[in-house]
Amino acid sequence: MSARGLGGRRLNRVYCVFAIVIVTPETGGIISLMTISLTSVYLAEPDDAPALAMIHEDAWRHAYQGLIPHVSLSRMIARRGPGWWQKALNNGVDALLLDFDGEPAGYATVGRSRLKGTPYSGEIFELYVRPDYQGVGLGGQLFRAARKRLSERNHYAFCIWALADNDMGCAFYRHLGGQTISEGLEQFGDTALRKVAFAWA
Repeated sequence: MSARGLGGRRLNRVYCVFAIVIVTPETGGIISLMTISLTSVYLAEPDDAPALAMIHEDAWRHAYQGLIPHVSLSRMIARRGPGWWQKALNNGVDALLLDFDGEPAGYATVGRSRLKGTPYSGEIFELYVRPDYQGVGLGGQLFRAARKRLSERNHYAFCIWALADNDMGCAFYRHLGGQTISEGLEQFGDTALRKVAFAWA
């Protein structure tokens, strides 16, 4: 499903991504080619539910296979199908959908922080990019759009939780300037996994 093809949506932000391809022919010459891809971040609507469910499944299997117990992971993915997303969006869940060149590539959900007694009033609950779109800066773009959305709701200081053993996720948040402010446990069936909270002010 193409998020760009869905009508009636308020555009949150648009980015242009430039990719340079260098070709070296046998003659030794170098030809530089430039392609332009449009990247947009939208506020998700209920008809985006299938795209969000697809991103969720792809990203979760990639990030958590072998980390979260298989049965728990499969159940969580199955529970978060299109129907779950449609109901959540109808109930006011604030979700941002990242579109890359006409294809849904990532999403983030934001809102009031669940971490009480701290100055961090906002939270990015989830931020995921499909595996095929990782490593090209889209995660950072989505993070900045989520941060902007929180600031629009007067949440200038915010946090995000990540599983401590999710090395890629934790490195990503540290690279973006996140500071560890809290730890806890997340229960998956009979297994408890350590989690950490990163924060920005």
